[in-house]
Amino acid sequence: MAHADGNYEGFTDTQIVNAIYKAEGEIKTKFPYGIKSIKCSGEIECRKICFNSVRNGRARWEKAGKPVDLITFIGKRYSPPDINPNWVRLVKYFLNK
Repeated sequence: MAHADGNYEGFTDTQIVNAIYKAEGEIKTKFPYGIKSIKCSGEIECRKICFNSVRNGRARWEKAGKPVDLITFIGKRYSPPDINPNWVRLVKYFLNK
């Protein structure tokens, strides 16, 4: 669950990756984990790329001084709100489920 301050840092990278998988429509899509900017073949390879993106996003978030909650910060780059305005909400939903 989100910590009392609501920053979502208490979730592991694996939990966040699993929530992204669900938010992106699970395997029903031709882009597992919503990976479109880097070529990946299949769920295993795309999961690795997603995991790296989450890990790198967490490091950038910490370096930036945690300006917003972790999921919002990752979402701005992973799935920009002007492209997918529901991404952050969906990832948070699946994390809290």
